Amino acid sequence: MILAVAAVLYSASAFAQADKPPMVGDKPLVQVKPKGTKAGTKEAAAKPAAAPKGKPQSIAARLQACLDLDDGTKDRLNCYDAVIAPTPKPKPAKAKGYADCRFFKEEDERLTCFNGFAESIPKLPKT
Repeated sequence: MILAVAAVLYSASAFAQADKPPMVGDKPLVQVKPKGTKAGTKEAAAKPAAAPKGKPQSIAARLQACLDLDDGTKDRLNCYDAVIAPTPKPKPAKAKGYADCRFFKEEDERLTCFNGFAESIPKLPKT
């Protein structure tokens, strides 16, 4: 009897060490990585400082954080583009809000548009 129990336990441990990934039903168990783990990319370096956990920053706060970078530089434009991804249109009209800046194809026009709106936002209190 003891020999049978030992054989069952040994076979169970052998199956647990197989090269196959662990399965849940008929689907493999997947490990989820946290967002933003790409530290080596240019976009991650251009993003403004992250908000404390539990308090997501508003778009206005993230746009204002881009003002800390040198004016007229590619870094500042990359920072703006990280907040609002560019989607150029062939001939956009005048921007009515900061979200319309993404439609400008030329980088200089897009940077000027974002600067105008980011500088006109009233300073938010820091908490």
